[in-house]
Amino acid sequence: MVTKVELVARYGETDQMGVIHHGVYPLWYEAARTELIKEATGMSYGAMEEMGLMTPLTELTGRYIRPCKFEDRIRVEAYFSKLTPAKIEIIYEVYRNDEDTPANIGKTILGWVDKANYRPLSLKKCYPDLYRKIEAALETERAPR
Repeated sequence: MVTKVELVARYGETDQMGVIHHGVYPLWYEAARTELIKEATGMSYGAMEEMGLMTPLTELTGRYIRPCKFEDRIRVEAYFSKLTPAKIEIIYEVYRNDEDTPANIGKTILGWVDKANYRPLSLKKCYPDLYRKIEAALETERAPR
């Protein structure tokens, strides 16, 4: 399953060189990630937290290939690339102006933890239905570019 989120690059997201600041891309990843979770599981991030599950970020990487600029139309595609009972890996591809080649590629790894004590938990054991839904949405045929 690949989720696509579209937005327009805002002036306030640019740096002195007139390109989107590198710190903006993780925010775009987050927008795509929350939508991916919702589409895959049928529940929002907020609903997951209400049931006692949190997903702290343990790793964030990004490769900047070509700059995005003010008013570019941006499409962020996100998909699950790895799932274990302890963590999830998500890949992001950022496209500008309907181009076919990504301008940016990112990855996040998030852990599954208990909201009450912030201790790691096994998603497969504690929330088996949620685990199965994400497992079914795992993108096995698509490899990051």
